[in-house]
Amino acid sequence: MSGSILIAEARDDGQSGARRQPTTTQRLLRGGILARLRGLRSGAIRLRDALGETTVGDPAGPLGTVAMDVLDPEFWSAVAAGGDLGAGEAFVAGQWRCPELVRLMQLFVRDRGVLLGVHETIWSLPRRWLLRAGQWLRRNSRGGSKRNIADHYDLGDDLFAHFLDPTMTYSSAWFERPDQSLQEAQQHKLRRLCRLVDLQPGDRLLEIGTGWGSLAMCAAGEFGAQVTTTTISQNQHDRARQRIADAGLGGKVAVLRQDYRDLQGTFDKLLSCEMIEAVGARFLPKYLQVCAQRLRPGGVLGLQAITIAHQHYAEALRMVDYIRRHVFPGSFIPSIQAIAEAASAHTDLRLEYCEDFGHHYATTLQRWRETVLGSPGPFLQRGGEPLVRAWEYYFAYCEAGFRERHIGVAHLRFRRAGG
Repeated sequence: MSGSILIAEARDDGQSGARRQPTTTQRLLRGGILARLRGLRSGAIRLRDALGETTVGDPAGPLGTVAMDVLDPEFWSAVAAGGDLGAGEAFVAGQWRCPELVRLMQLFVRDRGVLLGVHETIWSLPRRWLLRAGQWLRRNSRGGSKRNIADHYDLGDDLFAHFLDPTMTYSSAWFERPDQSLQEAQQHKLRRLCRLVDLQPGDRLLEIGTGWGSLAMCAAGEFGAQVTTTTISQNQHDRARQRIADAGLGGKVAVLRQDYRDLQGTFDKLLSCEMIEAVGARFLPKYLQVCAQRLRPGGVLGLQAITIAHQHYAEALRMVDYIRRHVFPGSFIPSIQAIAEAASAHTDLRLEYCEDFGHHYATTLQRWRETVLGSPGPFLQRGGEPLVRAWEYYFAYCEAGFRERHIGVAHLRFRRAGG
């Protein structure tokens, strides 16, 4: 499967084989996988398939028992060959279902050793090697970055507009209260980012990663900054320019279509919201060097970054999971320590503030997922039920990680020396 599974075309959902008996090989694979799942301690899975019902794990665990139905015995082959990734692909193909998908994934985040035991077997070794080689081909060179970004962000504005709020902000919101609308929470987050760098009227602000223009519009329209923003997505470039012009901010915001490595000029402040994940571990020092070079002495860099617990950082770099394979090709999730160490080793940037708000991302993802499942029309029209399941799995997979604090999202402020 090449490209993004999030634009999958309609195909058989796998449910026609719900009562088909597994082959001898699939029975053996089933037995091996269930044996590993018996190690679950944070909860249990009540699994139903053509061979009956079985419970694996500890029903007395804090997450309780989660029901799961295997509809096609090809599921066992997919998990054996692909582990965590194979399970995601099998879900999209309709080979299994779970009414509490987020809780099931939380169980595997908590009992990560069991997940790795299923993922890293001799059966999955050939595909793991191939996937790692494929990630090398997805490295974020200038050309590679354009392809990686296009594979996700150029899927079609109609799909994104369906679940995003009217600001078209595709990053974590910040909720001041539980009943706050997504639009209000996103606007609050945008203002927090501007305040993170103490944005003032007349400041020259550089933004790396335009998105659909919401942060640039907030910085120029509400804070009076003179903004230069850049993206390598042709689609987002064109749409952001139009949105900015429609808002009457064309004279205060310049939209570039340039790789961050090709930027020129000197700025007072720099903001980059959830773009650092797209640069790749290999280019993290270069990205931070460019940020420092574009700032005047004493200038301030503000980042919104998805992060991973540092003790899992090296492992995550090696593992090609569902997100790296099918959602954000070429991506990586840095740890706060990795960012800070790269900044210290390669730049004169000094970290002076950091705040995690990962629980807000869990809520953001929940809102997006509920919108897609509650009103799936555009997704059904584009790719049928498989496309709806692809987005459901993507959102649930990430939401579970944030709920368990395996991953987080942080606001970081760096200041360049001098000034």
